[in-house]
Amino acid sequence: MSVNESKSLVVKMHPSDNALVALVDLTKGTEVTFEGQSYILQDDVKAKHKFYTTDLKTGDEVMMYGVLVGKAQFDIPKGSLMTTDNLKHAADPYAYRKIDYQWTSPDVSKFENRTFNGYKRKDGSVGTANYWIFIPTVFCENRNLDVIKEALYNQLGYAVTAKYNQFTHDLLTAFKNGEDLATADIHLNPNPKSNRVFKNIDGIKFLNHQGGCGGNRQDSETLSKLLASYANHPNVAGVTLLSLGCQHLQIKNFVTDLKAQNPKFDKPLYIFEQQQMVSEEELIAQAIKSTFIGLSEANEIERTAQPLHHLNIGVKCGGSDGFSGVSANPAVGYTADLLVALGGKVLLAEFPELCGVEQNMIDRCQSEELANKFIRLMEEYDEQAHRVGSGFFMNPSPGNIKDGLITDAIKSAGAAKKGGTSPVVDVLDYTELATKPGLNLVCTPGNDVEATTGQASSGANLILFTTGLGTPTGNPICPVIKVATNTVLATKMKDIIDIDCGPVIRGEKTITEMGEDILELCIKVASGEILPKAVQLNQDDFIPWKRGVSL
Repeated sequence: MSVNESKSLVVKMHPSDNALVALVDLTKGTEVTFEGQSYILQDDVKAKHKFYTTDLKTGDEVMMYGVLVGKAQFDIPKGSLMTTDNLKHAADPYAYRKIDYQWTSPDVSKFENRTFNGYKRKDGSVGTANYWIFIPTVFCENRNLDVIKEALYNQLGYAVTAKYNQFTHDLLTAFKNGEDLATADIHLNPNPKSNRVFKNIDGIKFLNHQGGCGGNRQDSETLSKLLASYANHPNVAGVTLLSLGCQHLQIKNFVTDLKAQNPKFDKPLYIFEQQQMVSEEELIAQAIKSTFIGLSEANEIERTAQPLHHLNIGVKCGGSDGFSGVSANPAVGYTADLLVALGGKVLLAEFPELCGVEQNMIDRCQSEELANKFIRLMEEYDEQAHRVGSGFFMNPSPGNIKDGLITDAIKSAGAAKKGGTSPVVDVLDYTELATKPGLNLVCTPGNDVEATTGQASSGANLILFTTGLGTPTGNPICPVIKVATNTVLATKMKDIIDIDCGPVIRGEKTITEMGEDILELCIKVASGEILPKAVQLNQDDFIPWKRGVSL
């Protein structure tokens, strides 16, 4: 059987590549014609997977996205399926070289005079949401926060569990009545309409964590900076802090870090230390009462029109597949370029998923100092991983591999696309705040929640999260927008997906068109007109990075 290239069943990601990506399932023996060349498939090639376009000898280099992604482990005839057996990770060395990087910014005429309705803070920063947060300085206070959370959520209308409570109640009633639960007519009904008391408070969030004491002092110091950055975040209206008293992370350390980040910090900050209180009941009651008063005052803040340069968008991928670098990541990358051209900020994180594309990032750095900082952070991170018998090459998960991401360099080359093509204006270590408009590189793990937690700490007020396999990841204070790489996922998991990039795969939309659609959605989310699915579900994932080995 012969397949004509006009049907767009395969795609080549870069002219120098010697592998093609299947856009649909292809069977063994099929003759695929692409750019005047014909290939007889030696294996079945499922959509998202790749096949080789040249005969390879042992040790030959395989290129994708224009970079080295692996080396052949034995002789392989062209038309063969790329697998973990016949290809192993490889990446080119990298170093600073003086490059005059030239960037052509995209046409932003559609967005030049656009605004979003955000929350303007006294220090000039602008939020896309208006949250009150509870911070524990140590894990010992997590239980108290859980008690407060249950009380406030149920009474103030922020709980999303009413349908499950009613479902359980109906089961209990049927059980008491002696009914057969397997056949009882009991259904899960939608949550009732929200009945929030404070209409301008988008949520009350609780940053439970496992740190603050034990471990080592460096972890507590990093945690303090992280928590301070969340308190200072433009999406936060006020803070209630609970401390035990004897832990490593002392209140004074947190306050010092907060003032260092923002000397003019003037949001409401209510602090309670349990070992100075008469009882746990008094601690919880006073924390609830003070917060209630603060909420009533913060509720007076209203959204106002703000220019798009106040958007600070983190770009992240998780549950990635073989289409991530074909549809969603390039589309988000175009959105990133649009925002940079409009004077906004973009945060590209996940340093283990820049393995293999380091040279491109280095060449795009605006100074040798930035390039050397990036090189240092990458090398220190990778060396730390190797010391415990790991390495960036071990980053792809079984799900990644199953859906076409065979080596870390392939995953990284596709993942880097979501950062767009603009120059790198700054390189930030974990918890460092982004202050420069443009593309910023942020050192975080690839781990979904550790990365999004870090992006929010660097100031992201929205996060675009691409996924090919599906993940519910959210963040307590930064709305997370889920971008599907394919329509099958968007349809199957519509309860967690916000926008579908499947039209790119089918040739119905260009990367440019999809990128513009995504920016339009960002404007609506930033204005509170649309709530991303993660926000609707209270998917408040928060995991501080302890700087141990996490890929």
